[in-house]
Amino acid sequence: MSVSSEPVAPAALTAQCCVVGGGPAGLMLGLLLARAGVDVVVLEKHADFLRDFRGDTIHPSTLDVMADLGLLKRFLDLPHQEVETLTGFVEDEPFRIADFRRLSTRCRFIALMPQWDFLDFIAGEAERYPNFRLLRRVEATGLARREGRVTGVEARAEAGPLAVTADLVVGCDGRRSTVRQSAGLESETLGAPMDVMWFRLSREPTDGDATAGRFSAGAVFVTINRGDYWQCAYLIPKGGAIAVRQKGLEAFRQAVARRAPFAPERVADLASWDQVSLLTVAVDRLKRWDRPGVLCIGDAAHAMSPIGGVGINLAIQDAVATANLLAAPLREGRLGQEDVRRVQARREWPTRVTQALQVQVQNRIISPALSSGERLRPPLALRLLGRFPALTRIPARIVGVGVRPERVTAPAAATPRPL
Repeated sequence: MSVSSEPVAPAALTAQCCVVGGGPAGLMLGLLLARAGVDVVVLEKHADFLRDFRGDTIHPSTLDVMADLGLLKRFLDLPHQEVETLTGFVEDEPFRIADFRRLSTRCRFIALMPQWDFLDFIAGEAERYPNFRLLRRVEATGLARREGRVTGVEARAEAGPLAVTADLVVGCDGRRSTVRQSAGLESETLGAPMDVMWFRLSREPTDGDATAGRFSAGAVFVTINRGDYWQCAYLIPKGGAIAVRQKGLEAFRQAVARRAPFAPERVADLASWDQVSLLTVAVDRLKRWDRPGVLCIGDAAHAMSPIGGVGINLAIQDAVATANLLAAPLREGRLGQEDVRRVQARREWPTRVTQALQVQVQNRIISPALSSGERLRPPLALRLLGRFPALTRIPARIVGVGVRPERVTAPAAATPRPL
């Protein structure tokens, strides 16, 4: 993977919009704003996007956005896998949970692609616009203010302090957002009964290719086909990672082997705890997404449960709505706080509905499975999906498209450099 070069960050710079965080929401927002003629700078604290076990699912709603931008074909030319159905197993009984082939979207599948490839692609497209700047190895440390209004970002670059002055600062820096904290935005915690241990296991052609979740007494195990390996998620009770580690790596390997849908000896791939990453699950949302001069979107505004893998796509929907609503006021120098508040007014309801559904799954399916000492019985919802296959369109719609999907309406006002 290549790291694009950029000029050394100056001691100070000015932009119409400063986006903090080069994740899916931040880079997509940067691309959309630059395309709409806004002078935008994105600050990314890392040198590249190579972080393992980030969300790799690109859902039909996001693929529709790529089509809106005329990028779908080139995007799908990148190496990826296409998942048309999601299957769940209760003990050893299979149930088809979602069938994306029943959707009316352009792409009736989820594309599995390493997130660093997705981000590299979006960054490359954004960098074709002369009014877009991506500054890597630049970490936001706080917000600059004047007369009660946020006027920019205080950051730390390799060469020293950096001050970015902007008409609007958008926090896209995740659930541990510096922008969110510095702005003093208050959050509401919804809670989660589990954490997730992520790791890889090698995959053989004889394993099959189904991405699936397996529910059994005391455990939930998810396997995602990543070509030559399985990306695995082993769900544990909230705060239970220390207890799992204290039992030893061999005990963990045996627990995984009992639930793995492939040869149990494959767990020998886990030679060290260093190969296992812990995701501390949090589900929360800001009561208010903005203050004068600043806005938070994506995980910075609402941390999502990993259920359904919808977090990355909800963040991208936030970015699309933000660009649709704010590109013209930003470009024309007439942005008011009432404009900024329209983003939360547009996106809060989809966030609340999605989180409510995730909490229901957590409370009714995940938590009972993790706490059960007896063989599980399939819940009524899964039995209905098994009996009436047409119903699989409903979870496919919720997961693949979401609530109130966004399409790109901000007009192109800048000319990109040719490929």
